Amino acid sequence: MKNFITFPLLVLLLSASLNAQDNMFTLKDNVVNLGVGIGSIYGSGIYSNTTIPPVSISFETAIKDEVLEKGVIGVGAYLGYTSYRWKNTYSNIEYGWKYSNIVVGARGSFHYPLLDKLDTYLGVMLGYNIVSSSSFGTNVGTYDYTPDAGSIAFSGYVGSRYYFSDSFFGFLELGYGISYLNLGIGLKL
Repeated sequence: MKNFITFPLLVLLLSASLNAQDNMFTLKDNVVNLGVGIGSIYGSGIYSNTTIPPVSISFETAIKDEVLEKGVIGVGAYLGYTSYRWKNTYSNIEYGWKYSNIVVGARGSFHYPLLDKLDTYLGVMLGYNIVSSSSFGTNVGTYDYTPDAGSIAFSGYVGSRYYFSDSFFGFLELGYGISYLNLGIGLKL
């Protein structure tokens, strides 16, 4: 997993030696991302299957420019959701649990332009994961796997936004969060 995050980060940092282009994300810009994730740390396992893939919405505003010449620092908010089922069969009796995860967090990103119409960035998120669950079928075990709980959520990511126009873009993020790969669209407000 460490290589999954380290390699894209290394590529982004080495690419910074290229001649930088004009930044698509500038001071006081506001953007909204809507994404769908592929792969998730939640609900993985032999008896689990995803019922709703990871979906997310995030907002970011540029607060500081001219960092390392053309770099921009952005901060914002994040909201993500996914749900999955864990089920098993014992003596022809199907039973299991339904889980949902809501991740609410604050993100900080460093943007540095590498190519025209492409906003490249890396960042971190700190938030809270709200977990709820319910059982279905006949519970044949003696354990209660239906807790509602929560925990700190941390994510590191590297991403890019390709601008189709001055305000509309597609984006891709790789990282460790509600999903490993997040694809979507967004608007610059």
